[in-house]
Amino acid sequence: MSQSPHPFHLISLSILLLSSISSSRAKVDSFTYVNEGEFGPYITEYGADYRVLPIGTSPFQMAFYNTTPGAFYLALRMGTTRSESVFRWVWEANRGRPVGENATFSLLPDGNLVLADADRRNVWSTGTANKGVVGLKVLPTGNIILYDSKDRTIWQSFDHPTDTLLVGQSLDYNKGPNKLVSRRSVTDGSYGIYSLVFQPGGINLFMNDYLTYYNSSVNGILDFSGNPILLEAEPETEDAFAYEVRFASAGHGTTILTRPKYNATLSFLRLDIDGNLVVYTYYDPVDYRAWEKTFALFSDQIGLLPGCALPSKCSKFGVCQDEMCVSCPSPVGQLGWSNGCVPPQVKGCNNKGKGQTEDYYKIVGVENFVSTYTKGEGKVKMEECRRKCTMDCKCVGFLYWEKEGKCWLANFLGTLSKVDESSHVVYVKYLKN
Repeated sequence: MSQSPHPFHLISLSILLLSSISSSRAKVDSFTYVNEGEFGPYITEYGADYRVLPIGTSPFQMAFYNTTPGAFYLALRMGTTRSESVFRWVWEANRGRPVGENATFSLLPDGNLVLADADRRNVWSTGTANKGVVGLKVLPTGNIILYDSKDRTIWQSFDHPTDTLLVGQSLDYNKGPNKLVSRRSVTDGSYGIYSLVFQPGGINLFMNDYLTYYNSSVNGILDFSGNPILLEAEPETEDAFAYEVRFASAGHGTTILTRPKYNATLSFLRLDIDGNLVVYTYYDPVDYRAWEKTFALFSDQIGLLPGCALPSKCSKFGVCQDEMCVSCPSPVGQLGWSNGCVPPQVKGCNNKGKGQTEDYYKIVGVENFVSTYTKGEGKVKMEECRRKCTMDCKCVGFLYWEKEGKCWLANFLGTLSKVDESSHVVYVKYLKN
């Protein structure tokens, strides 16, 4: 004969059910902020105008900012108001999808964090509706998190980097994130042409998603066997006279990027507009020039690779020596370099050139990233290499090592590094009248 449930059991079950319902309906600390009002008075990166939001933890603050009138981004800035140093933008929510005046940034009662334009069209959200979110906060690391009633992280900005990696943030080629993408320009914060991808073995840098201009497996620099890798800033010694900014992988050691002689906790790694991988460090006790570029991957002074090896070191075209742009190659010889130095225009696939023919001029004793990070073709005569470039409408020139008979076709030339080996030459395609 079955027994009736004990009253105590019924009361306990009721309490559990009520507790569960209460937990699932925990009150959200919701808010809505409107993009309106006066702009802030301080100097910011990219010459941006901005409106600060009351969300942040020094030295981080959320804000709307714009570099083009009427096109705003919801972002996190880094710096302090008492300092005369520029504020830097280290994270954006709606990259490449600007909003206008009177846009709203809201944590809704259902726990979803939403950026909407003035017409109420959602531009960006965290997708966290009905997932137990009760509030938002900015951690001292600069990580923006949404958390639940048990202080568990439901969503975090560290999982969605733009061009910047803050100390305490990681890259993971299995679970992600594993990629940074540069800005397009100072005034255009959308996705640029340079990308960093963390893959098994290490860090690789790409231009236009397919041209490799750095591969860690070639020279062992930034070559990692562990996953994930974490950006750290830790004292080098017990007395903390110097700090190490480094990548660390559990059980696989560390790779030191720079050693500032002060507390470097407020550092970040960025894939810059020009494609260089740099570390900026903010020294909080300093009021003037608090920011220092403490590392650049391509730099003779503070880096791991020659500065001239950066494809954009001399902008779109030029010969580089000792980190200086020394000449602008042309069909009539080497001219003085300026920012106006560009490679010749060629016919391409759809332009007949109006009676012009394609020819080549030769630059002696130079190389670029193409010969370093692509295989090329060996045992080829120069004439055959030239013929292949001529037949390829995307080819703007070719690299040729005369002693080895090695050939590389190039769709992009950029900066050419001066080398001692005069048999390493580049032929540049141009239109001849």
